[in-house]
Amino acid sequence: MKKIIALLLVGFSVLLTGCSENTAPVEGEQYTKLPANLSVFRLPQVTEVFSLNCGHCGKMEAQLPKLEKLIDQSVGKVHVTFNESAQIGAMIYYSAEMQLGKKPDHQMMLDLFAAVQMGDGATMAQKKGAIDNAFESRGLISPYDISEEQQSQLFKAMQIAHEITTQGEISGVPTFVVNGKYQIITSGHQDIESIANTINYLIKK
Repeated sequence: MKKIIALLLVGFSVLLTGCSENTAPVEGEQYTKLPANLSVFRLPQVTEVFSLNCGHCGKMEAQLPKLEKLIDQSVGKVHVTFNESAQIGAMIYYSAEMQLGKKPDHQMMLDLFAAVQMGDGATMAQKKGAIDNAFESRGLISPYDISEEQQSQLFKAMQIAHEITTQGEISGVPTFVVNGKYQIITSGHQDIESIANTINYLIKK
């Protein structure tokens, strides 16, 4: 009888240990510390780094409203300028942000992703038409028609975005920067809920 009780106690001990296992995000697996503190750029507490040309970024955009609910705040945006195609995407994005005075709303972002990522069968004229429509249907000037003054403002925004991603040594998108100090490793997560869990952990860190 004593042996049975002892075995049961050991069993309960193992179960309790398993239940209390630390599930906190792990540095190097779910997030990394950035090489430079990006707080000097006055980024929102949680900022997505993305590209309109990135298919994964388009899929992430569809999940952002859910993520914002899970972390109870709006997510800022920084568009990368890694290469020529990313720079073109950045010009389109910052043309919208510049005119709105804030990041475009979720539906406009979806429209911009759809326009930029039209299939290989689409002509340049069709892509331009879709981009024009995303802007003009909202009373905004198309990136193709902005003034020289607006172009100057646009390039300043792109330069800041370039400095953020360069100083942060951010080489892959989509990702998230938290508190200007931490970068989310999106591939280290299974779903949007787990990404939100890591973000909420880092917000308090």
